Amino acid sequence: MPVNEQLPGGTRLSPAEIDALGARWSSCWTPGQVARRLAGVTAPWCVAAGWALDLFLGTQTREHGDIEIALPAANFPEIRDRFPGYAFDAVSSGWIWENATADVLAATHQTWLRDHGTGDYLLDVFREPHDGETWICRHDQTIRFPYGEIIRRTPEGIPYLAPELVLLFKAKHVRPKDQVDFDATIPHLAPAQRRTLARLLAHAYPGHRWQANL
Repeated sequence: MPVNEQLPGGTRLSPAEIDALGARWSSCWTPGQVARRLAGVTAPWCVAAGWALDLFLGTQTREHGDIEIALPAANFPEIRDRFPGYAFDAVSSGWIWENATADVLAATHQTWLRDHGTGDYLLDVFREPHDGETWICRHDQTIRFPYGEIIRRTPEGIPYLAPELVLLFKAKHVRPKDQVDFDATIPHLAPAQRRTLARLLAHAYPGHRWQANL
């Protein structure tokens, strides 16, 4: 039996419910709004995915259907405590666990912050593997970096994941939006960032088509 079916309280989303998620995410927060709500948090959190690349570039390059942040899994309670009036739902592979319990959180990594009143989702929280202050790549646990080396900040102080690592995550599937993000970001990477991305791609995805552009 798949792990998702063994976890208590889960619901498999129907195709119609999956299609409706776009509307439920339509009022999600911006990076600036998230940063204001998390001001003073001591955990090494950062904006991830497509928004992280736009923060690196200094401009919004496309529409974003949601907003994701990442932080060490052990620090999730500090984030959760910032939102006592909201619910955190765990999600995985088309399943959802509303008001996720500790055992569900331990078996999943993605958590959506839900407004009780509207049912809308406002923030996607990735609870990442780590070894103390060392970040561990969820897709390949041999890839590790100190948090201090992979979190950048905008002039306004918004933390975001280093673009070379964002692109490493996007390299796994390369959806159309991932290719758009790659094409927009690569010209702005420093030589050292290009070398790091090339090295990580060669390690995690040998022969990946993006390597030809690095």
